[in-house]
This record gives sequence, C-alpha cells and structure tokens, in this order.
Amino acid sequence: MADADTNADDAPTTGDRITIYADYVCPFCYLGTRSLEQYREGRDAPLAVDWHPFDLRRGKRNADGSIDHDAEDGKDDQYYEQARQNVRRLQEEYDVEMAQEIATDVDSFDAQVASWYVKQEYPEQWAAFDEAIYTALWQDGRDIGDVDVLTDLAAEIGLPTDEIRDAIADDGIRAELENRFAEAQQTGVTGVPTFVSDGHVARGAVPPEHLERLVEGGQ
Repeated sequence: MADADTNADDAPTTGDRITIYADYVCPFCYLGTRSLEQYREGRDAPLAVDWHPFDLRRGKRNADGSIDHDAEDGKDDQYYEQARQNVRRLQEEYDVEMAQEIATDVDSFDAQVASWYVKQEYPEQWAAFDEAIYTALWQDGRDIGDVDVLTDLAAEIGLPTDEIRDAIADDGIRAELENRFAEAQQTGVTGVPTFVSDGHVARGAVPPEHLERLVEGGQ
C-alpha cells in the first residue's frame, strides 16, 4: 500500500487516458479512485481509465488460497496503525465515508479475476463492476473474496452470473492474472495505487490536482 506521495513529472498535455495499477483490498486504492473521480468530474473532456490488476496478497497466500497472517512481509503493528491514520486523514481530505480502514483478512484474487474477465468480455459494464467491488468492500463491509458476493454484484449490473462464476474458476484466466501481476512488477510497479500517463507516474492516493498535473501538465 502507498500513501499520498507523488513523483509525477511535469508532463505535456496528453489528453484523455490514465492507467491505474490497483488492488481492491488496498484502502489507498479505493481512496485513489475517489480522488480520480473528483478529477474526472472537474474535467471538460472525458478521461479514459485503463485498470491493471496488482496482487498485494501474493506473498501471503497459502496453496489452498487462504491468507497466511504469519508470513513475513515487513508490516508490523506500527505499520498498520500508521496506515489507519493515513486512511483517516485521506477520508477527511476527500470527504469519503468508509466502513473499515484496512481489510487484512480479505483476499481480492477472485475479485480481480472476475473484474479482468468483465473488462475483456463486457468492457462497457466494467466500470460499474469495478465500482461495485470497491463499494461492497469499503462502503458495505462485504467479503469480496466470496464468490457469491461477486456474483451478486455482477447480477446487480446485469452481468451473467454463471459466466462470472465460471471465469473465477477458470485456471487459464487465473494464470493470465498471475502473468499480469508479474508484468506490473517487471515494469517497476511495487505498490498501489500507481497512476501512469504518457510515461509519467504518480504513486499513492494523490489528490485531484496531482492527477491533473500528471495527465495535463502544468506546474
């Protein structure tokens, strides 16, 4: 997880696209999407968003899919307390209510598989599904690691639930996601959210004005 720091370069005006690397279980990713939405609402022109999945649980997932809370990841109680403080600060800054500040017991792998499938097969409905997953976890406190929850969310926006369930269980799609996670790391993404536009990067739940600078340039 990353906090609201940025290393975005001054960039020339690029127009209409931003890439976000994110994991649904990252509270800063949720807050980053709130900032991104505020920026998009303030733009005169539309802004396309290209989502790339990232797996924060990769080093803590057991073979059976459960989370190993004893796995060493360098994050102690002090880290999580600081994370909670940062979440609270950003909630106030972006005027966002959240049902929880962190979600260490939730695994988003199935949610990301489902989201990736929808992005490929039903691109016009992907944004609504992406929003529904974030809302379920961070607003409603639901377990997005539960396949039944994911199919319920799919049904609410008119997606075929049997297809979504089959996609989640599809070894080929799951392997493709693993490759995507590896590719993200190989391109230098080490934490999320990471925003990229025209080769320039902003890391963390940066405020709307930083995203504006990233996409449109300026001082």
